Formats: sequence, structure tokens, C-alpha cells
Amino acid sequence: MAEIHLRFETVSGPALHPLLPELAALRIAVFREWPYLYEGDGGYEQGYLRAYADSPGAAIVVCRDGERVVGAATCQPMTQAHAPVQACFRAAGLDPERFCYFGESVLLPAWRGQGAGVRFFTEREAHARRLGLPEAAFCAVVRDPADPRRPADHIPLDAFWGKRGYAQRPDLRVSFDWKEIGQTTAIQHELVFWTKAL
Repeated sequence: MAEIHLRFETVSGPALHPLLPELAALRIAVFREWPYLYEGDGGYEQGYLRAYADSPGAAIVVCRDGERVVGAATCQPMTQAHAPVQACFRAAGLDPERFCYFGESVLLPAWRGQGAGVRFFTEREAHARRLGLPEAAFCAVVRDPADPRRPADHIPLDAFWGKRGYAQRPDLRVSFDWKEIGQTTAIQHELVFWTKAL
């Protein structure tokens, strides 16, 4: 196997615009996998990612092998995140102004196991500290472990997140709708938050 040399760059603002098609294709490819099973749409994805380019304080950590974008991780002040995310925290008596929201972390399979996941958290936490935000949060979809679509070799990321210092918050849940592979209409999915004091 050829040696892999990954490069990481935290990109924000207009500099993200040329990367949007690659980043959109990356999200679609990775989120088709379990546990999201997401039937992505390139136009929607570019619009979703463009919001990060237009959001003050937002950034995307881009991972490249050579010139190819093979991974990415997003972050932004929670006050600029989707309204349901903010509402979830306010309902629990938590101030969204204290949090950096980590939207997603995606990496193509061939480049996993090389430390990119750890680096994504390190870089996003550094960005949050630069913004003066004392806490970080992300959410992950909740799936039935007995779901027949679950691959036999699937390893949940709970232990990995725990090693990074994140704690699951079963009391903090949000719902988002998306189409699963092969479906024609979006369905509701529940996600649970993980948080960490920085």
C-alpha cells in the first residue's frame, strides 16, 4: 500500500467557494453509508455548504491527499447553526452563544485509520477557541442496533468520541428530515448530542 500523506487546512469565507462541488460530492458519498443512508442531491449539498462560506465565524477543515479532497469537517458558532439546534439547547436551559457546533466530519473509506478523525476534532476545537467559544457540541443519528441494514462489521464511534473528551447527552435531541437511499420522500430522523467543555 502506498504511503499516505494527508494535509489539513482550515478554510473559511469566499475561499470555500471553489471547493463546494468537491465537498458536496464528498458528503454525498460518505453519508450514503450506514448509519445515515442519505440519498444526497448535489445542488442541495452545494447550497448547504455555501452557507458555511457565507457564515461569519464558520470554517471547514479540509483534508487532502495530494490535490484530492478526501475529507472535511465543519464548524460554526451555534448561533449561526440551524434553528432546531439552537432551540434544542435553549429548551434545556443552555446558552447557544457558548457553543461551537460541529456539523459533520466525513472521510472517504480508503483514508480512514490514518489519524484524520483526531485531527478534525483538534482543528475544530482550535477554531472554536479562536472564536472565544468555551464549549463544543455535535450530534449523531440514533439507529436501532438491530436494524437489518446495519453492516455486520460496523463499529460505532461512541468510544472514539469519548476518548476525545465528549460526553453523550441523551437529554439533548434534535430531529432532521432526509431521504434515505431508494426513498422518494424525506423521513424524520432523531439525533443525539455530544458535548465537551474546551
